[in-house]
Amino acid sequence: MNALIVGADRLGNIPEVLEGFGIRIAAHVTGRDCTHQRRSAALPSGIELVILFTDFLGHNVMKRFREAAGRKGVSTICCRRSVCALEQALGRALPERDCRNCRVRCR
Repeated sequence: MNALIVGADRLGNIPEVLEGFGIRIAAHVTGRDCTHQRRSAALPSGIELVILFTDFLGHNVMKRFREAAGRKGVSTICCRRSVCALEQALGRALPERDCRNCRVRCR
């Protein structure tokens, strides 16, 4: 599954967490560019999931990318930029994954 990550300047060990869920980072947008606040954001082609890191985004940037994802029927996940918050959000959003070797408490 290809994902667009919006928010955060550096991702740290987020790519490894996503890889464990079978998610590849197709694009990363920091959200600092002021044009993201004013005009409709376009999603790159092939994106199946949009991950919004809420502690690094302004309301207008988040709104633009959520609207763009909604127009294309792409799922969105909103969470803080931490491994624990991301794992919990992905566990709730992707319930069909194999939970036998998972360390996340989804239920």
